[in-house]
Amino acid sequence: MAETNYVTQETFEKMQAELHSLKSVDRPAASAAIAEAREKGDLKENAEYDAAKDAQGLLEAKINGLEAAMATARILDESTIDTSRVSILTKVTVVNMNTKKTLTYQIVSESEADLKLGKISVTSPIGKGLLGKVKGEVAEVTVPAGVIKFKIENITI
Repeated sequence: MAETNYVTQETFEKMQAELHSLKSVDRPAASAAIAEAREKGDLKENAEYDAAKDAQGLLEAKINGLEAAMATARILDESTIDTSRVSILTKVTVVNMNTKKTLTYQIVSESEADLKLGKISVTSPIGKGLLGKVKGEVAEVTVPAGVIKFKIENITI
């Protein structure tokens, strides 16, 4: 069975819009490109035809992946999130015990993760290490560089 994909309503709507665009705009364009390349002669020696077929295959794989992600999606409602513990969609402010730097991360699904925006995946080493912790607790997170200790300062939405 596929793993549940936790997303916000906004992300789910973006996924729907992208899927609609892929099916209604990109798929017909790929078919047209194949038809155009087919008209140019011998298919055995037609690089344009091969490229169009490859592009169509990648497009179909992207559509299938998006459909699978949407099929396993579970939309989370921010109003029902418990902020007594670190969980998906919570924002957690931590202090790195080694560097004394204060950082704030939002724990999100893999599809929403963006470190530049402070959004880390629930499946990342730091995300996994912080999950379930409470305010004041110290989380020991194993990362490729070693073990980092984070003290949980605050948990919000």
